[in-house]
Amino acid sequence: MSSAATTPPSVDKVDGFSRKSVRKAKQKRSQSSSQFRSQGKPIELTPLPLLKDVPALEQPELFLKKLQQCCTIFDFMDTLSDLKMKEYKRSTLNELVDYVTVSRGYLTEQAYPEVVRMVSHNIFRTLPPSDSNEFDPEEDEPTLEASWPHLQLVYEFFIRFLESQEFQPSIAKKYIDQKFVLQLLELFDSEDPRERDYLKTVLHRIYGKFLGLRAFIRKQINNIFLRFVYETEHFNGVAELLEILGSIINGFALPLKAEHKQFLVKVLIPLHTVRSLSLFHAQLAYCIVQFLEKDPTLTEPVIRGLLKFWPKTCSQKEVMFLGELEEILDVIEPTQFVKIQEPLFKQISKCVSSPHFQVAERALYYWNNEYIMSLIEENSAVILPIMFASLYRISKEHWNPAIVALVYNVLKAFMEMNSLLFDELTASYKSERQREKKREKEREELWRKLEDLELKKGIQSDGIIPT
Repeated sequence: MSSAATTPPSVDKVDGFSRKSVRKAKQKRSQSSSQFRSQGKPIELTPLPLLKDVPALEQPELFLKKLQQCCTIFDFMDTLSDLKMKEYKRSTLNELVDYVTVSRGYLTEQAYPEVVRMVSHNIFRTLPPSDSNEFDPEEDEPTLEASWPHLQLVYEFFIRFLESQEFQPSIAKKYIDQKFVLQLLELFDSEDPRERDYLKTVLHRIYGKFLGLRAFIRKQINNIFLRFVYETEHFNGVAELLEILGSIINGFALPLKAEHKQFLVKVLIPLHTVRSLSLFHAQLAYCIVQFLEKDPTLTEPVIRGLLKFWPKTCSQKEVMFLGELEEILDVIEPTQFVKIQEPLFKQISKCVSSPHFQVAERALYYWNNEYIMSLIEENSAVILPIMFASLYRISKEHWNPAIVALVYNVLKAFMEMNSLLFDELTASYKSERQREKKREKEREELWRKLEDLELKKGIQSDGIIPT
């Protein structure tokens, strides 16, 4: 009998499709081109001389002609079409990259619209559809842009153009406007991480050079995040946009504007609620900490916001929240710590009691942090009573010996901080446990008496009179 015959149908089929066809579909979507444009006939470009081979006075005009040629778009999904012309455009783009890097005097006023036109023709396009039900960004390979051999060079050229010493924002702002930025932000949904990385640099340069666009860029990022949190829960470039925001927040002037504070509370805190948090949590936590370093008075609303959205059923997210809280506590001011210590340590007490050992372990690691330990010590009269019962019970009952060892270290630290209060709580806990045991025994005794009474009633109803 062949091996295929012995394979159960459930292994060979996935919702009616064979695994082979599913694999083929995945392979097919591993490359996609949003640049597809049906061509009736082959594309022909007229070769132009190299810029270095013509006199300096003729170079600006030839530069414009080469930009116009590079507006031609090729179909990269057809790997055999226009090979010679694709290579010609690639070499022309390479030449343009080198030219804007080293040359001087090429950036005439006529060059600005042509540069923006060429870049727009190549990068602005409808992205290939993404089936969010099938695609798992944590496990699946992203869809790569088939036209990347040209696209990468266009991005490289545009970045060098923006960074050029001759670049004049006063001229460029006529062409790099709100519409341009809006289209640029839409591209952050690209599944190709290479493209998102270039977009991050481009947007950062535009934010730095065009003061008039800064508020607009922040507002549009705000809109993308709100749509992501409350509507779609799907946008590929959240991590990259947060990375840009991290450096933007770093440059905010003090005192912070109400608009910035509102963005923190209404947008960044709710971002913690989405399922795909792990894909951008590091960048999000960095933005939060940047805000708190700018304005420590925001600490209380931030921590209360995190506690409000604390994950109830996902241990992986709990570990992330605990890590972020530690970063916040590393920069917290003692006056702010006092305001949130009670709700904060009630949550930490729950985490320490978690049956999931990674959650308990991450919470117990707080006592290895010297600064957090100093804050706990200063406020041990409030924190110790909140934590004691959980710690004492775990030291006796937890299934994981590593957690028990960490708990003993924490109890020892508390005992050294405030031995008098520790002894009081120990005595109180033990007497409460004794009372609980007594009440439990009384309940059991009562249930036993009720069961005996029911048994006697049952015998009597059957007509049997006990002797």
